[in-house]
Amino acid sequence: MTVIEEFHADHGATFRSVGGRRVVEDYGRPERTHRAVRNGVGVCEMGYGVVEVSGEDRVDFVDNAVSNRVSSEDGRGVYALLLDPQGRITTDLYVYTTADRLLVFCPPERADPLAEQWRENTFIQDVSIRVATSDFGVFGVHGPYATEKIASVLNHAGAPEPALTFVRGSMGDAGVTVVAGDGLTGEDGYEVICAADAAHEVFETLVLRGNNAAPFGYRTWETLTLEAGTPLFDTELAGRIPNVAGVRNALDFEKGCYVGQEVVSKVENVGQPSKRLVGLAPESVPEAGDTVFAGDERVGEVTRAATGPSYETPVALAYVDFDATSDVTAVGVLDDEGTEEPVPADVVALPFVEGSVQSARLPTYPES
Repeated sequence: MTVIEEFHADHGATFRSVGGRRVVEDYGRPERTHRAVRNGVGVCEMGYGVVEVSGEDRVDFVDNAVSNRVSSEDGRGVYALLLDPQGRITTDLYVYTTADRLLVFCPPERADPLAEQWRENTFIQDVSIRVATSDFGVFGVHGPYATEKIASVLNHAGAPEPALTFVRGSMGDAGVTVVAGDGLTGEDGYEVICAADAAHEVFETLVLRGNNAAPFGYRTWETLTLEAGTPLFDTELAGRIPNVAGVRNALDFEKGCYVGQEVVSKVENVGQPSKRLVGLAPESVPEAGDTVFAGDERVGEVTRAATGPSYETPVALAYVDFDATSDVTAVGVLDDEGTEEPVPADVVALPFVEGSVQSARLPTYPES
């Protein structure tokens, strides 16, 4: 559940489950809220799972497991992936390094399996692993005025930079850690982390004090990230090879061996993956799993779609055969009788909406 469900409910929130964790769906009028964030700033409680890794060998242990280089320097983070032996993404995660531990933020349903898997692989290393999800409240602050918002309420520190670095300070009487975001909504952004028992005070501060900020939920989070061209774990990343997903910001090609690294290197050396993630502008909103056509040929499938409140027409992300990208003509949308009807669609460059920053996850490929 959310850390402060009663507070959200008092503000008219509706809820849903994401990865087994109850989160805010919206506060009503999500399209209007979307525009408020895109043009100003908004605050969303994020439903991460959290794994704490401590012990003398913590940095080496996690670094050997994930696809990107883990820093040993306090105040730095990294976006990375955990892969299976076939190179497929089993979770994406952020690893934040402090003086005495690593905090790993991942999709909520992945925290327990991740901790269990790592415990089984500690061998004789000095590593201790526990699930710490309930210890923290985490709030995303996003929008072109996110920096001004943070500056108006953060004491004893300035807004951190560059992306994925963090500072410690306070908001009111609550201690907080503020992480510079990596642009997932296509706007400036930060994540504010606090102890769970301080979450009510911190959220109230972010929404009501300093510069104005609109509370928003996961429905708006999904349309913002869709317009920004950001692949998310559940819809675009899970089970995919990272080269196919185009999340090159999660890969260090100079790193030593980690599970799945051989597949990643092999696909990289081929020059292009079998498919790529592209943006589509169809004439109506398709569903996830709908077929993408090039003439009569099936060349891909939709992962996520909506009417983009800023883009103002239907938009979609889809995996398409790498060599068929320029040939896409339609998306097969099921009618009321379950018959697949082709709806004209064009491939468009990502992001759909140019915001104040570019998403670090914007799909990129070797020739791009």
